[in-house]
Amino acid sequence: MERDDTAEHETSGSTQALPAPVLVMGVIGADVHVIGNRILDHALREAGFLTENLGIQVTQQDLVDAAIETNAAAILVSSLYGHAELDCEGLRELCQESGIADILLYIGGNLVVGKREFDEVEQLFRGLGFDRVFPPASSPESAIALLRADLGLPVTA
Repeated sequence: MERDDTAEHETSGSTQALPAPVLVMGVIGADVHVIGNRILDHALREAGFLTENLGIQVTQQDLVDAAIETNAAAILVSSLYGHAELDCEGLRELCQESGIADILLYIGGNLVVGKREFDEVEQLFRGLGFDRVFPPASSPESAIALLRADLGLPVTA
């Protein structure tokens, strides 16, 4: 089955085909947990997004370079080993320095070591410049719905 790289957008009562948004994604730092990343990648593609999945053990610079190369709408970071705070510190600043200051930044997974309330974890990562923060075991559908809203795309059934 051939993939259509356009998404239908409604404008003033008419439907118009526009290029599907590109999302850069990867598992940051020394983390090698790939299953959640692959599940999310599959769900995003099924929802009509184009993904540039860098896989595991990516750096901030890898993510930013790929976002620039693909003119990405968002960078999605996964982390499961609990060290995302260290791995992600300065990512928003790197985006700003690289000319993509307004790119959406999403992060999800097991982001910190130890038991902490998710509200505290979310505030921590919002303070690091992330637009959306997802706890462990979040559904791909929740990320997709928020991406659609944040990118001004129509909600699909």
